[in-house]
Amino acid sequence: MDKRALIQSVIAQLEAELALQTSAAHGSRAEATDEESRAEDKYDMRSQSAAYLAQGQARMATEISAAIQAWKNLVIQPFGPDDAAAAGALVTLESKSGRASYLLGPHSGGREAHDGSQSATVVTASSPLGRQLFGRRQGETVLLPDRKGPAPQRIAALA
Repeated sequence: MDKRALIQSVIAQLEAELALQTSAAHGSRAEATDEESRAEDKYDMRSQSAAYLAQGQARMATEISAAIQAWKNLVIQPFGPDDAAAAGALVTLESKSGRASYLLGPHSGGREAHDGSQSATVVTASSPLGRQLFGRRQGETVLLPDRKGPAPQRIAALA
């Protein structure tokens, strides 16, 4: 898998989400300040509700901007079998049921990153899976929850 393409995929997804949130925040702000939204009596909360919504959307846009910057600042380095998994590592887990790939990243856990032909799930250090993967090496085993209890999965590759 091409890590650079996976990271660009995450950045592109975040930039699209940022554009959507920014547009929504501008729309909500316009609604909050529109003459038609002015309160008709003391119980009319339309403009205040729109203002709260615009504030929340602007805050989300700020958080997405920070995530984009964190991904852009991520140093892409190769990881070998003796290296400990860290942000930027591509980890392949192997179990009896198959293989799964995870891209360890600074933000945006749960996203699917694509490189054109394959995909990997983004995992952050704050997630339960991330806490198990960060710092591990190729060949080590992690226990992941399964319907029948903890299931061992071996770190088959670290790139």
